Amino acid sequence: MPDTVQEKAPESVQDRVLRVIATTRRVPLETVRPDSTFEELGIDSLDRINILFELEGEFDIEIDDEQAKQVTTLQQMIEGITLLLAEKSAKEAGASTS
Repeated sequence: MPDTVQEKAPESVQDRVLRVIATTRRVPLETVRPDSTFEELGIDSLDRINILFELEGEFDIEIDDEQAKQVTTLQQMIEGITLLLAEKSAKEAGASTS
């Protein structure tokens, strides 16, 4: 008998970033695309701060404020978070072998 419960694939970093931004901005998820700019989405400096806090909580990372100021597109944000997650994973792997 086929299993009727389908395992949900884990969300990608991109999906999670887009969901956080859509939720924080209170806009439909389908309007938030990786190639969107903050300007296109009407994201101002206060929104950026709120989004950074939400992303830090979502991914359990710290985002450098100065580096974040250089980010202008969602794709740059996704790439930056992916890099931070890789660094975090490498640190944790190193800590567990010590």
